[in-house]
Amino acid sequence: MRILLILLGLVSTYAFAISGSELVKDARTQIGKTTSYDPAYTSLTYPMGDVPIHKGVCTDVVVRALRHQGMDLQELIHKDMKSNFSAYPKKWGLKSPDKNIDHRRVPNIATYFKRKGYTVKGV
Repeated sequence: MRILLILLGLVSTYAFAISGSELVKDARTQIGKTTSYDPAYTSLTYPMGDVPIHKGVCTDVVVRALRHQGMDLQELIHKDMKSNFSAYPKKWGLKSPDKNIDHRRVPNIATYFKRKGYTVKGV
């Protein structure tokens, strides 16, 4: 839940004019559909790749909700990491970006928004 609150604070000022209330509404549409916590690595299509709706982690809920707002974190983070890999956390031993998982990791999402100049408000 904390990641959702942090991301809501970050994206509420995003240039796409994302509405915090709409984002919450879009996240809530997944209630009852995303029923299994599953952090497993999964090969995804790119862009707009996603794990099956019935499973995922907290970031998958946020990624899906943001897509309803016209923002594909998978593509945005992957492109930024390709150009600025050294700016991102090195917790996973990767030597290059991975479009299948990078957008599903909280530290990468936080780094992306910080790099784009967005800050957490009210958290």
